[in-house]
Amino acid sequence: MLALGFFVTAVLYASVGFGGGSTYSALLALAGFDYRLLPIVSLCCNVVVVTGSTVRFARAGLVPWRGALTLALVAAPLAFLGGLTPVKQATFIVLLGASLILAGLALLAPRPADIEGQPAAAAKWMGLAAAPLGYLAGLVGIGGGIFLAPLLHLTRWSRARQIAATASLFILVNSIAGLIGQFAKNGPQRFAEALGGGLPLLLAVLVGGQIGSLLAQRLLPEKVIRWLTAALTIWAGSQLLLR
Repeated sequence: MLALGFFVTAVLYASVGFGGGSTYSALLALAGFDYRLLPIVSLCCNVVVVTGSTVRFARAGLVPWRGALTLALVAAPLAFLGGLTPVKQATFIVLLGASLILAGLALLAPRPADIEGQPAAAAKWMGLAAAPLGYLAGLVGIGGGIFLAPLLHLTRWSRARQIAATASLFILVNSIAGLIGQFAKNGPQRFAEALGGGLPLLLAVLVGGQIGSLLAQRLLPEKVIRWLTAALTIWAGSQLLLR
């Protein structure tokens, strides 16, 4: 059942250009997985899902490398520190649950029309927003792109497809940096233990991520997929906080 939940999450999140780490973490927590090892599995699943998306965006020439790398490299050291930070279980669950609900609301936020024009004045300050998102990514096992993308849309940072490409790269870099921090904190034995227990889940998101990419291109409208993803995310966050 857990693998099925990961599969569905990967399908939905990949369809809108995200990794799904926040919901993976919630599903693991609800299943009673050791919360100290939980971010390792979630971040690895993120890497599996968004690597393909990032490669496709790069091949299509859609990644605005200068801006995207600036945001990712600002956040990456903080993601590493987040992975290193010890946290109590109750604090971890509250942070994760609140992050999920905010992420779901961010998905429901209306996006401005994709029109040509100068970025808003706030766009140049996106690096300041990227830093705390990186820390949160390493701490609880999310990529941060689900929060970054709405901010980039609201400030007209770039066009929609370039923003999706930026969010994908941002998630990939943050997830890798967070994993390095988790490895340094937990050691190789516990890291291997987490990956061993999470192997079926990694396979589930590998398949789900590929299907999600096809779904985005050929079947359901993006708005419908975003609504479904938001509903799943808010439900998972609510369940964590209620428990």
